[in-house]
Amino acid sequence: MAEKRNSVVQLDRQRADSVAVTEKDLDGASSGGRRSDDVVANAPQSPISPVAFDSALFQQVHQVMASELSIPTLLTRLKQSIASAKEFALFLKKRSTFEDDHAQSLKKLCRLTLESSRRPEHRQGSFAQSYEEMVFIHDRMAENGLQFANSLHQMYEDLIELAASAERGRKIWKSNGMSAEQKVADLEQAMRKSKAKYDSLADEYDRARTGETRQGGKMLGAFKAHKSAAQHEEDLLRKVQAADQTYHGHVDALQKEKSHLLSTARPEAAQALQELIAETDAGVTLQMQKFAACNERLLLGNGLIISPHGGQDTGSVAAQRRSLREAVAAIDNTRDLHVFVAAHHGKIQPKAEVRYERNPLLNPPAQTAAAVSAPLTMNPPTVSQTPTSSFSASVPPAGSRSSTGNLGPMVSPDPPKPLQPPPHTRSFSHGNALQQQQQQTQTQTQTQQPRFGNGASQGPPQLGALPFQGGLPAPPSQARSGSPQDGRSPAYGQSLPVFGVPLSRLYERDSLAVPQTVHQCIQAVDLYGLGVEGIYRQSGSLNHINKLKAMFDADCQNPALDFRNPENFYHDVNSVTGLLKQFFRDLPDPLLTMEHHDAFIAAAKEEDDVVRRDSMHAIINALPDPNYATLRALTLHLHRVMDGSHVNRMNSHNLAVIFGPTLMGSDPSTAIADAGWQIKVIDTILQNTYQIFDDD
Repeated sequence: MAEKRNSVVQLDRQRADSVAVTEKDLDGASSGGRRSDDVVANAPQSPISPVAFDSALFQQVHQVMASELSIPTLLTRLKQSIASAKEFALFLKKRSTFEDDHAQSLKKLCRLTLESSRRPEHRQGSFAQSYEEMVFIHDRMAENGLQFANSLHQMYEDLIELAASAERGRKIWKSNGMSAEQKVADLEQAMRKSKAKYDSLADEYDRARTGETRQGGKMLGAFKAHKSAAQHEEDLLRKVQAADQTYHGHVDALQKEKSHLLSTARPEAAQALQELIAETDAGVTLQMQKFAACNERLLLGNGLIISPHGGQDTGSVAAQRRSLREAVAAIDNTRDLHVFVAAHHGKIQPKAEVRYERNPLLNPPAQTAAAVSAPLTMNPPTVSQTPTSSFSASVPPAGSRSSTGNLGPMVSPDPPKPLQPPPHTRSFSHGNALQQQQQQTQTQTQTQQPRFGNGASQGPPQLGALPFQGGLPAPPSQARSGSPQDGRSPAYGQSLPVFGVPLSRLYERDSLAVPQTVHQCIQAVDLYGLGVEGIYRQSGSLNHINKLKAMFDADCQNPALDFRNPENFYHDVNSVTGLLKQFFRDLPDPLLTMEHHDAFIAAAKEEDDVVRRDSMHAIINALPDPNYATLRALTLHLHRVMDGSHVNRMNSHNLAVIFGPTLMGSDPSTAIADAGWQIKVIDTILQNTYQIFDDD
């Protein structure tokens, strides 16, 4: 029995020694890994260069890749690459936004500058040509800027996609690689616990076998009196053997799993992470190289636009081949001045001898006919007048407008030698003069009374006979003669109303694509109203609007209705805008016509911006010619108002609120339902002005 016990104890000790050796090997491997960690921690942190990448560095990298630090280290490095890619992408996005804003602002500035430079109040000649070339050069630079911004935005999208792909790969390999590492760590922990239990049972079995006492000096068998010492020893032996098998199984599992980790799982994860790092770093480097190339292309393109080579064509116009310096150097200020002055040579009035001419009214009745033709030579004929063959054919009816300018064609064949009258000399109606010639029995006083009576009864007095114009003093009835401040138009014969007349009728009658009223109002707002806050929203003087309306209905060609002179609209541009809106409200058929009203409303309900714009474009093209021309002029004008919205606070929506019902009309049955869609129609037209209408 004792020999059997000794053999069992020896067998247990041999197994314990073998297990201890195996654990020592595992601990040695772990300690070797820790020593590798110490080497990595103490390695100098310096940039890796091809010269420094020697065998020692390669060996350190290999040791780290073979240790449990490989996957966490590569995950950290991949995270840095992803962060760098995102940061560079954010930089490209912001730079693209800045460049796009700059290019768009520059293009808008070029367009506004070009429109302003072509107005008659700006210099022309060589200066205008060089100025346009300068603006064209800046417009080409803006195009380059837009291309640069688009390239940067595309690079931003590529980098974001690259970073997202690397992020997904990192999550996958982090899960796979770290799970394998964690499995080995869990097996190692279980092995250590089973070994501790195994060692404890072996010690207890050894004490039971040798009869050693526990703490307190009591025999082990004293606590288990119900069992014999042999039975207790056999129970402990069975437990030791079971713990030995469990411990041995844990060691085998750990060795197998660790072998798989070292040979397969860890190298695969490390290789995949290295490939992701290399791909991400290469992608970022490539985008940085493209960014450098785009910058060079931008600067080189702008340089070639500003100063092109001799054989390079930078534009469709030959003059644009000049550099900016050459274009500026081509300005000839002296010649421009001489050309401008010489252009007024044709306006020089012929010199006339100053002599005294007796007024025909003071001549005897027998000499009236001969005296009437004498003062007619005081002014030469104007370009707009049609020559007549006789005096009787050119005499206007009584009460019509008369001036010395209109009597020019009645000069005698002999060269005139007139006396120049004082400025704004009062002129009288020659219809009344003929009436005096036919009624020779009446006195001079009797011939004057019906003349003033006719003027008072047939309409406003003549602009040529205003009391403030000097010359002869005016009678009391003429002191109330019409002026722009009175709002009464001079009598030019039969009145040609403008307000409330269809556009087609105005076009047939006046042969003007855009009515004169619309043209004058747009001209006044362009000159004096683009910088007025709330233009078209502020109400003008109703009294002024009614006066101007009456003058346009009397004669829209009245020189007093030339709105280039602000005195003609009382220095109140809001009254001009009110007059323009009143003109469109008074149209029998709205500008956009009732025929196309439903089509416009249906187009406004389209959700897609492009479809809505194209639908309205097609409807606008179907408008009658006078409506199309007037809408085009008004839309281009309102777009110029929008360009100054930072000053006048009138954007496309604000203008659409005002002109929606005005241009489309209102049906009482659908006015409330269509109000919002009418605003949408005008807003869409204004926002797409240059897509619908040419700005030529």
